[in-house]
Amino acid sequence: MSDQIYVVGHINPDTDSIASAMGYAWLLRERDGAKTIAARAGALNAQTSWVLKTLGLDVPTLLTDASPRFESVMKRLDTLRPESQLGAAWTLASKTGGLAPVVGDDGKPYGLINGMSLFKYFSETLGPRPGDTTVREMMTAQCKDAADTTVPKYAANAHIRDSLNRILRDEFNDYWVVDEHGVYMGIANQREVLNPPRLKIILVDHNEPRQAIAALEEAELLEILDHHRLGNPYTHQPIRFTVDTVGSTSTLVTELTAEAGLSMPPALAGTLLAGLVSDTLVLTSPTTTPRDHAAADRLSRWAFVGGSSLKGETITSYGKAVLNAGAGLSNRKPEEIVSTDIKPFEGGGFKFAVAQAEVTDILQLTEHLEPLQNALNDLRDKRGLDFAMLLVTDVVRGTSRLLISTGAPTILEDLPYPPLADGTRDAVGVVSRKKQLLPAVLGLLER
Repeated sequence: MSDQIYVVGHINPDTDSIASAMGYAWLLRERDGAKTIAARAGALNAQTSWVLKTLGLDVPTLLTDASPRFESVMKRLDTLRPESQLGAAWTLASKTGGLAPVVGDDGKPYGLINGMSLFKYFSETLGPRPGDTTVREMMTAQCKDAADTTVPKYAANAHIRDSLNRILRDEFNDYWVVDEHGVYMGIANQREVLNPPRLKIILVDHNEPRQAIAALEEAELLEILDHHRLGNPYTHQPIRFTVDTVGSTSTLVTELTAEAGLSMPPALAGTLLAGLVSDTLVLTSPTTTPRDHAAADRLSRWAFVGGSSLKGETITSYGKAVLNAGAGLSNRKPEEIVSTDIKPFEGGGFKFAVAQAEVTDILQLTEHLEPLQNALNDLRDKRGLDFAMLLVTDVVRGTSRLLISTGAPTILEDLPYPPLADGTRDAVGVVSRKKQLLPAVLGLLER
């Protein structure tokens, strides 16, 4: 576990976040021999789910926080049954550093035999004067008679930090580690529990701590690969930090792969291409650069090959299919629409969040407007924000409508998007939250 590295994108992951995590984890394994695992910081949206299902790829590991858990410090020692002879425990303890876990037929911990429990058993059995009882006779006793049944149990997936007060208060050197059903998984030692290994993390598609997994400060941050504005976290030591002006992080991963003289497997290349066309609206967004076009061409060459599920596709046809998979308002709850693709920000002393939803016909917004406005207000209250926004983008026409929660600062009335009769704002030609909407909002809040 100590050399395992998680490559993970931002919370509320979009397709580029998932794709770049999968692609970069693959590249680091192939190029550097690193033990990398692609991870996700939340549930997949409809678009990403469609992409992975279409390409036959597994969903990345869920990693919502970096706080060490008991499973990271446990050792799965051999076990004995309660009715086993004490001699077997003696033999086992000689191999494990003085411990013999006793586990019942149901797989749950019964008791732990260690030096203290043996001394207590011998004292209670023999009394102050051992007499004629021999060691051989003592070793025929059952393990359950000499096991300490008061040893604390901790769930393998529980955060160590949440139990520190109890650990420091209790007078135990070792603890049971169990699964969600209370079944034995291993033994954890106090010394290792109080000094657990830090998770090794590489962040992709974001660099702002409030968009990252929880407890990032408890991890060992190794690298950041991104294409957004700077808001980077504090680190204990220098790290590799790459933030570049391209339309997607998938573009950066593709370039690094090509520089290494490698080509991705078709399915993975298709995933990276989905991330690229999603973030650039099939290379039409103002965030698109010539490098994105070159990366898309390279990925299409890797992905649209014989035997691939994408054989016969073009960048345009595949891109439209990717966008359509995530577009629409009718099949999702308002709460889901305003919270799936959302990013938090701070500026001018305000805390706010901007969500984005894609549609193929902006006119469908009218029938969903009231519930979306209510959901946006609820989201603002639940997250303790000053205001929240929802950018509804028509991916066919390349334009958007903007919803703003009630109670927003009056300075936002100066946004360069004319108000409409239904209370929304007409953001003509706006398709990028990062390059078009956010600068306009921050420009007003921070002036």
